[in-house]
Amino acid sequence: MPKTKIFIIAGEVSGDLHGSNLLKELNKLMPGTVFSGWGGDRMEKEGMTIQKHIKELSFMGFLEVLLNLSTILRNMKDCKLQILDFKPDAIILIDFPGFNLRIAKWAKEQNIPVIFYVSPQIWAWKQSRIKLIRRDISKMYCILPFEKDFYANLDFQVTYLGHPLLDEIAYFKSNPDNIKSFSEKPILALLPGSRTQEVKRKLPLMIEASKAFPSYQVIVACSANLEESFYRQWADESVKLVVGETYGILNQANIALVTSGTATLETAIFQVPQVVCYKSSGISYRIAKLLVKIKYISLVNLIMNKEVVTELIQGDCSVENMRSELHLLEVNQPKRMEMIKDYQELTSLLGEKGASNRIAVDIIETFFTKKGN
Repeated sequence: MPKTKIFIIAGEVSGDLHGSNLLKELNKLMPGTVFSGWGGDRMEKEGMTIQKHIKELSFMGFLEVLLNLSTILRNMKDCKLQILDFKPDAIILIDFPGFNLRIAKWAKEQNIPVIFYVSPQIWAWKQSRIKLIRRDISKMYCILPFEKDFYANLDFQVTYLGHPLLDEIAYFKSNPDNIKSFSEKPILALLPGSRTQEVKRKLPLMIEASKAFPSYQVIVACSANLEESFYRQWADESVKLVVGETYGILNQANIALVTSGTATLETAIFQVPQVVCYKSSGISYRIAKLLVKIKYISLVNLIMNKEVVTELIQGDCSVENMRSELHLLEVNQPKRMEMIKDYQELTSLLGEKGASNRIAVDIIETFFTKKGN
C-alpha cells in the first residue's frame, strides 16, 4: 500500500515551531508518512524534507510585501510545481495567510484536501476572507480560544483543541538539560523578533533603554535565522547575545522588552513581566491603522480582552517610554504583581496541555482513517 504523503507550508518562525510539534505527533500516530514542504530547522528535525526554508521568507509590512512582490510571485509558482511533483494526499497550511490562502484556492482546484492550522487573523482585518475560507478550506484548526465563537458568528465551523505553546513550554521545563544559568545578576531580556526589518527598527531602541538598568544583565534572544554579527552591530560587550535559546532566557528573566507576536504569549506563559513593542515603516503603519480594527496588538491582551501588558506602538515605541514602563515592572512593584496574576488566568484560558496530539489525532480521523498507510 502506498505511503501517505503530506505537504506542509509554514512561512515564519512561529509556524515552524507549531509545525514541528504537529509533525512529531503525526509521526507517532502514522509512522512511515512522507512529509515535504516549506518550513525551518525544527520541522526538518522532525523528518520533513525542506523545499523552501523560512530564512528566505517572512516579509513584514504592507510596503515590504509590495517591494518584494516579484519574489513572492516566484515563490508561489515554485510552490505549486513542488506540490504537483510531490502529489500529496493533503496539504497542511500553517498561518502565513497572504501566501497560504492563495495556495488553498489553487489546491482546491487540484482536488487536494486543504487543512489550515493556526487561523488567519481575519478578526483583526480582512474579514471578507471568510468567503475564501469557506470555499477553499476543508478544515481549520484555531489556537486562540475566542476564535471559535468568532467563526461561528460567520457561519463557519472551526476546531479549537487548545494552544500548542503549553506543550512546548512544558516539554522544555521537563528537560533538566534545558535549565541553564545565563547570569548571576537579574536578567533584562530583549526579544526583538526574527525578521531583519523588525530587529533593525527595535533593537537599537531596546538596547538604549536597557542602559538605565545597570544592575541587570541585558540579554538579547537572537533568532537562529539571523547571523549573530547582525545583532552585534548595536550591542557593546556588556550586552550578551544568545542565539536560539529564547526559552532558556525567558525561564530565568526578570523583566523583558518583547516584539509583538507569538513571543508575547511565550513570555506570559513563562510568567515574565513584559513591555510589548511594535514599530513598522511609516507607510505600513498608516495603512494598518486604516485597515486593522482591534483594540490590542499583543496576543496576551487580545485573549484576556483587557490591557494586561503595556503596548508601545509606533511613535510611542521610544527609549523613554520603554524605560519608564520597565521601571514599573521591577520587583515589588504593584503593576508587576498584577500582571503575573493576570498571566495565571491567561494560561488557564488556553486550556489543557496536549493540543498538538489532539489536533494530529483529529486530522488522521478526519482525512486518513480510510486510506491507512
